[in-house]
Amino acid sequence: MNIDSIIYNALQEDVGDGDHTSLACIPSSSQNTAHLLIKESGILAGVQVAERIFQIVDPKLEFKKIISDGAFVQVGDIAFIIKGSAQSILKAERIVLNSMQRMSGIATKTNHIVKLLEGLKTKVLDTRKTTPGIRLLEKWAVAIGRGNNHRFGLYDMMMIKDNHIDFCGGIEAAIIKTNEYVIKNNKSLKIEIEARNLQEVETILKVGKVNRIMLDNFSIPDLKVAVELIHNRFETEASGGITEKNIRQYAECGVDFISVGALTHSVKSLDMSLKAI
Repeated sequence: MNIDSIIYNALQEDVGDGDHTSLACIPSSSQNTAHLLIKESGILAGVQVAERIFQIVDPKLEFKKIISDGAFVQVGDIAFIIKGSAQSILKAERIVLNSMQRMSGIATKTNHIVKLLEGLKTKVLDTRKTTPGIRLLEKWAVAIGRGNNHRFGLYDMMMIKDNHIDFCGGIEAAIIKTNEYVIKNNKSLKIEIEARNLQEVETILKVGKVNRIMLDNFSIPDLKVAVELIHNRFETEASGGITEKNIRQYAECGVDFISVGALTHSVKSLDMSLKAI
């Protein structure tokens, strides 16, 4: 799904057959100005999305960007000014705010976690634990916050997880069948496999034929051992049981990536509002 599709779906959901309150009390000829007021400090995200929402709602609206995506903002900052039809501004208002508040919250959280790992090689990844229908916006926000995007969906990377392994009959069978599928269907996809313990890591190393090993819910001592066993033969990713308090300790084990579902599944939106001026 692209940005325009997300916006059109949001407009259909919110506006339906019309913003009847604005149509009732605001003349169609009324021209006004509003600005986006920041009410909480953090990383700004969604300015480009907001501009596109206003363009779709009314191409005659004049959008003046003041602060760009990725900038640190503080209380009282003005991100942009919008001028034109008052009815059009009000029609777009809630969709703009919902998008920007959510994206800015994700970007702020991501940037905070990335900074916890400064000086280390480990990169912070998002996951597929996103809000249905707006994954593109949420992963875009992660990137704005200096995080890295994992796969966007089931289609752009192959991840053999615990259920795949159990349903397939074991690690070796799952890896072999996955590689056969890639060849048969002429796919150019990286293969990642999940390991639940050190014994599974050793089995994966014997079989090979993957690009990355996800070390899921490993303790810090076991993670260190796993990274030493893998010894840079495959990319490594840690996940599960990792918090802001222990993420640096996990990264210091030498993993290439740490995936953090909390970047998108339980983030607090950044406070802001669209005010008439």
